[in-house]
Amino acid sequence: MTAPSLPPSATGLGRQGWILVLTLASAQLVSWGSLFYSFSLFVVPMEQDLGWSRASINGALSIGLLVSGLTALPVGIAIDRGRARLVMTVGSLLGASVLAIWAVTDSIFVFYAIWALMGVALASTLYEPAFAVLAGRLGARYRAGITAMTLIGGLASTAFIPLTQLMIELWGWREALIGLALWNLLFCAAIHLVVLRDPNRKTARQHPAPETKPAGAGNSGGKALMRQLMRLPRFWALLMAFVLYSALIAALLFHLVPMMIGRGLPMAAIIGAMSVIGPMQVAGRIVLMSLGRHMSSAAAGRIVFSLMVLAMLLLWLLPTTAVVMIGFAALYGAANGVMTIVRATIVPELLTSEAYATVNGAMYMPATLAKAAAPFIAALLWEWSGGYDLVLMVLVILAALAAIAFWLAGTPARAAE
Repeated sequence: MTAPSLPPSATGLGRQGWILVLTLASAQLVSWGSLFYSFSLFVVPMEQDLGWSRASINGALSIGLLVSGLTALPVGIAIDRGRARLVMTVGSLLGASVLAIWAVTDSIFVFYAIWALMGVALASTLYEPAFAVLAGRLGARYRAGITAMTLIGGLASTAFIPLTQLMIELWGWREALIGLALWNLLFCAAIHLVVLRDPNRKTARQHPAPETKPAGAGNSGGKALMRQLMRLPRFWALLMAFVLYSALIAALLFHLVPMMIGRGLPMAAIIGAMSVIGPMQVAGRIVLMSLGRHMSSAAAGRIVFSLMVLAMLLLWLLPTTAVVMIGFAALYGAANGVMTIVRATIVPELLTSEAYATVNGAMYMPATLAKAAAPFIAALLWEWSGGYDLVLMVLVILAALAAIAFWLAGTPARAAE
């Protein structure tokens, strides 16, 4: 991480703040790369070795993503109660255990069971719990810490997609899973155990999380606010945009490798193109930060959704070549990188700054359900149609509908008072 890549305010983190941010960011890079991005690389080898269908393999992923969404709330509560060290350490240990069992299983039932457990590991180790830790421990400096973390974590696919594919080619897919398990056991779990220290209540009172409302503020008031927002067309438009976008990204991410293999693209070209995604995610975030207040979240979101439509059209209409894949990866990476920030800031801008957690929670569950179902449905479409042409057409439609929904939410309406 070089200084020009960081926002100016990041320099105020201090030595202890930097230790916390950089170590957690390194663990995020490994967790995302080994637990999340690696899945698509194992689909084809498992099909060939075990004879399982693509739909059945992706069904386990859907179960994991669904459990991850359902587990997010209790994980957040535990972290708010000062259990971050326990939650994230156990999450990494659980992720390592799931990868190790996956490596030796020949049973589809065991595969589904361990991916349900993987959902708990995902909820306990990825961005949301890490963001909560930084928000609670860095005080007013938490925004700089979160920005630095996303810049490093955004390179997870760049680092681990080539690394995982290399391990598969050299050792085999089962041995590669053991290698990923060791990364989580020896690196991530160790970082979470050693670096995270659960703050005592006195420290927590002296350094409360920024912009946090008193306990109970989101109960009856939050429910009344939700009833008001649900009468607004722009609330439903924004909700629909995020649901469709989540379905699109999940289906695309976990089918992209087998999709490109089916179109005859060499694995080296696929891995090279996918390695572009991480740097472009980081580049998109840096550009957005450099614009600062000159670009609203609504304006950034309109660009993001438009770029995603363009990326999907590129993938659907043009011949499948390495150059086309690199162009797609660049557009996809830049758009998805900025989307992480847009999703965190769009609700206060377009809807309300009150009961932030309640409003976001109301949007999170439908998006999680869509994310969980999309890879499985895409696999069913692939099996039914005999190829990925129909799947790609559906993904283009999803991208277009998501863009239209976001434009309807953000362009004509002013933010709620």
